[in-house]
Amino acid sequence: MVNYKELSADRIFQALSDSTRRKILQHISQKNPTVTEIAKPFEISGPAISKHLKILEEADLITRVKDGKMRRFKLNTQPLSHAQTIIEQLTSFWMGRLANLDKFLKTENKEPKTNDRK
Repeated sequence: MVNYKELSADRIFQALSDSTRRKILQHISQKNPTVTEIAKPFEISGPAISKHLKILEEADLITRVKDGKMRRFKLNTQPLSHAQTIIEQLTSFWMGRLANLDKFLKTENKEPKTNDRK
């Protein structure tokens, strides 16, 4: 059975894994640009930009908004909040595990070793 929350998280992280898509998101966060405005700073083809935009849309990170004859893009922050929650949970888990390891190692170093021979 497919867990849609996990699928959603997978799409979000997959979309965020590419530096071009992260730059596109930064651009979209500053204003609601058109495809032409998004493509302008990049030295890649129009079809490549379209593929990046499609991946961002599938992850629900952006939406197309009709503005007269033009289509503009708008940032959706909710999926980013979902990703941040996942990262915070993992950070908390691993920080706890590392703290336990640190305590263990400190107690191991303090205890005298019984098998030591002089």
